Amino acid sequence: MKLFLLGFVHAFRGIFLLIKTERNFQVHCLALVVVIAAGIYFKVNAGDFVSISLVSALVFATEALNSAIEKLCDEVSEERKESIRNIKDIAAGAVLISAIFAVVVAVCVFLPYV
Repeated sequence: MKLFLLGFVHAFRGIFLLIKTERNFQVHCLALVVVIAAGIYFKVNAGDFVSISLVSALVFATEALNSAIEKLCDEVSEERKESIRNIKDIAAGAVLISAIFAVVVAVCVFLPYV
């Protein structure tokens, strides 16, 4: 049980590191606050809040994985390699895909209210 709980400690440490050190993660947090505030203001229904929550979680998860991949690549090699560049670009592309999807969902949710 102690090891199980220790896993949560490490996971929360990782989340706090993301918030503290990763500018893009901070931008995503700000965007989430704005979207939640808009949802409250427009009184969106529960289903729309679930949609917003799911795409937000997707963006946060992909951003976290992207950050981890970038840090791992930097640890593996300090020299500039095309393969490392490609790996980092692909991971960043995953974040972009999820962010675009989140914007599409936000437009679908909020357009009827505007």
